[in-house]
Amino acid sequence: MQDRIVSISLLLFTVFGLTAGQAAHAKKMYRWVDENGKTFLSDQVPPEQVQHRREQLSEKGRVVQVTEKAKNPEQIALDRRLDALRKAQEDIIAKQKVNDKVLLSAFRNLNDMQEALKKKMHAMDSQTILLHGNKNRAETELENHLKRAASHERSGEKIPAPLTGNIDKAKAQIKTVEAEIEKQEAKKRQVRSAFEADIERYKFLTHSDTEAPQELSDKTAEMKAAVELGLYLCGSSTQCENAWASAHQFVRTFSTTPPDIDNEKLLMTAEPQADSDLSLSVSKIDMGNQQQLFLDIRCRQSSLGTELCASDKVRDIRSSFRAFIENGVAGTGAKQLTAQQ
Repeated sequence: MQDRIVSISLLLFTVFGLTAGQAAHAKKMYRWVDENGKTFLSDQVPPEQVQHRREQLSEKGRVVQVTEKAKNPEQIALDRRLDALRKAQEDIIAKQKVNDKVLLSAFRNLNDMQEALKKKMHAMDSQTILLHGNKNRAETELENHLKRAASHERSGEKIPAPLTGNIDKAKAQIKTVEAEIEKQEAKKRQVRSAFEADIERYKFLTHSDTEAPQELSDKTAEMKAAVELGLYLCGSSTQCENAWASAHQFVRTFSTTPPDIDNEKLLMTAEPQADSDLSLSVSKIDMGNQQQLFLDIRCRQSSLGTELCASDKVRDIRSSFRAFIENGVAGTGAKQLTAQQ
């Protein structure tokens, strides 16, 4: 009797074990599409197919997990650059918000700012006057040394070595002071320009009847980052389609290398070969409830290429991206409206 119970138990265990194993096995089903558009459904993914995007299905056929398509080295490099752009965007926005907060808390009104600018300019002018005084003294010393040297020459005497040294020293001192004066003037221009920019920013933040200063700061900080980085924010799917068409034109206009990739998410020209080459790419990125177009500019990996990517030329191209796309979108919208009429 006991042997019979053991046998029945083993039989039940085997049956239930097989059923459970089959159920567990059935839960691991995968579906993917290869490069030829052929759909596969299997409980295993062959090694030669793992690079494709695949879905793991439940026993009821529901998608429970998605493994995205494996990326090639170019796509991985692009993702890294986009991550760096996003980080730069966050840094610019954060810095602008901090600057605005300091600006709004440091000054009560525009008169305070203008008075602060006057005091700063007066202090810098005082430093410049001191430098000019030093220059005048050095020039007077040089003139005296030259008179003594001329006296020696008229007497047919050789100019003493110490006097020659003093002449050279006075000339060098004059050049040094002149360089300091020029540096001080450049600093003054820079300070004035920054102050005037702050005044205009203060006017903008405080002279709005519809939005509070901090709200304007938050909004315009994003705009500043967008311009500096080459970023366009789509307002709608239709607008994004028009922007994508304009992005094609932008890439063709400013890139010096031939097209390489052109799909619904990425426009990219070939890698730069010469030191003067500019390779452009524009990526369409989903950012939650909004799509953005990111511009990336690449130069050759050389000292001259690095210098080119850091130049005003590249900065100007990057900062013109947003306006270029906006003009293209506006032009397309106007054409569509005319066609409808």
